[in-house]
This record gives sequence, structure tokens and C-alpha cells, in this order.
Amino acid sequence: MPIKDVFLPLVGQPRGPALAAIEKCVAVAADLGARISALALEDEVFVRPQVIRPDDAASVATDAAAGDMQLFLNAFTSAVSRANIRGQSRSAKLPEDQIASMLAEHARFSDLTLLPVKPHDSRTEHIVETLLFESGRPLLLCPEQHVDALRPEFENVMIAWDHSARAARAVGDAMPILQAAASVRVLTVADDKTDAIEQSGAALVSHLREHGVLASFETTKGSGSSIGKVLGSWANSNAIDAIVMGAYRHSRLNEIVWGGVTKTVIGQPPCWVMISH
Repeated sequence: MPIKDVFLPLVGQPRGPALAAIEKCVAVAADLGARISALALEDEVFVRPQVIRPDDAASVATDAAAGDMQLFLNAFTSAVSRANIRGQSRSAKLPEDQIASMLAEHARFSDLTLLPVKPHDSRTEHIVETLLFESGRPLLLCPEQHVDALRPEFENVMIAWDHSARAARAVGDAMPILQAAASVRVLTVADDKTDAIEQSGAALVSHLREHGVLASFETTKGSGSSIGKVLGSWANSNAIDAIVMGAYRHSRLNEIVWGGVTKTVIGQPPCWVMISH
């Protein structure tokens, strides 16, 4: 199924990298030929009343008009106008503990959620996990720390293949992106290349060929490093534009306690990462 309707959550502080990420996400939507819908959410917090002198009234009004949500929405509107695509936006204030669930509810009505990701940020990780487990839709993570180097066209794509059902789901969700890519490489991290690993990789390559995707399969050694770091290093060394992977092969609790591939990649995506559960 083609990707025609994408969702862009806007949460947090509208600093430089976050605003640049909006531009890149809108550019991806344009490359996909999709409509993009943005939802800006802000914490609904109690603000103690203040006594304002008449001299300060104008500056207070200006600050209120240029709140975080409005800065996000202005950046989104400008990016949509420059990209010349269909876009719509909404904003709301909610208690902080309801924001992630509200985003997941909206994501259910889109083909793909584009999510700017701050490095090693607990709030961002909570939103990612909630979207993965509650939306039923794939995510495309946009790493804010690498935003200047990101390209909106995914010419070189890597599939992180661990033979799991979640990885297979991710491949299916990413099929339109894989079909448009110039190069697709299937990668399994394994210190020993067994017959089972070779057969699984070959079977995936054969399946992709039936969908018009000419892919190659290879393995790389972990050599004691975490699989998440190995994937990131390999992606950087091979000029990968986007990684396609499944999320939480192990239980979420096990990943939280012991760490894991998903936690590593969410914490610091090396490039665009399309992730499904």
C-alpha cells in the first residue's frame, strides 16, 4: 500500500534542530507524495497569577503570542508552503501524562508517523514507545542531532534483519520506500554465519524481488558490541539514508532492564529509522 497520509507530532521546545527537523519531515512527505498532518501539543500546567505593570503588558502579550506551539505551527506552515504539498495542523494543551496517548490515537489514522527525536531524551523515548505499542502504525524517526546531514530521499536503505516477526512487519510497512530506493541491503548481525542465517536472508531477498526490489544480503560481526551500535556504525560507514527494523524483539521490560537494540536506536538514531512493532 502506498504511503499517502503521514502524521507529524510536534512536542517540546522549538529550538533550532527541532525546527530544522520539521523542514526535513515535510520534505519526506513531499517526496512520498503524501499529505502531512501536524499536531502540536503543549503541557497544560498551572501558572501562578502575576501582577503586571502597564509598562510590561506589551512584552507579555508578545511572548504569549510567540509560544512554543505557535512557533512549531509557523515553522510547519512555512515548510508546507515551500514544499507545495497538502498539509493541515492542529494544536492543543493537555496534562503531560496524556500527551503520548493522544499522539498514538491520532497516529492510528495515518500510514506513517514522522517523529523528530532528541538524543537520549526520556520524554521522546516514552512517546516513541507509546506510538509503537498503541498506534498500530510504523514510525519514521528523524534524529535531530543529525538533521543537517539527513536527505529526504531514501536512495540507500538498509534492512536490519533478525528473522523475527517484527522485522517482517517492518519490511511490509516499508515496502513503498524499498521499492523507490536505488539500493537495498539486508543486514544480519551475527558472529557466525550459519546455514539458517543464510537461508533466511536469501528468502527475504527472494521475497523482495517479487515486489520489484533488488536487494542484497550480507552479515557483519558483532564482536562484543551491542547490536544497536553495530547497526549504527555500519549505516554510517555505508552511507545509509534510512534503516528499516522491527522493534522490541524481546519484552519491553527486558529491554528496559538490560538494554537492547530498540533502546539503543531510539536513544540515538544514526540516520532516518523506520521502525515497526
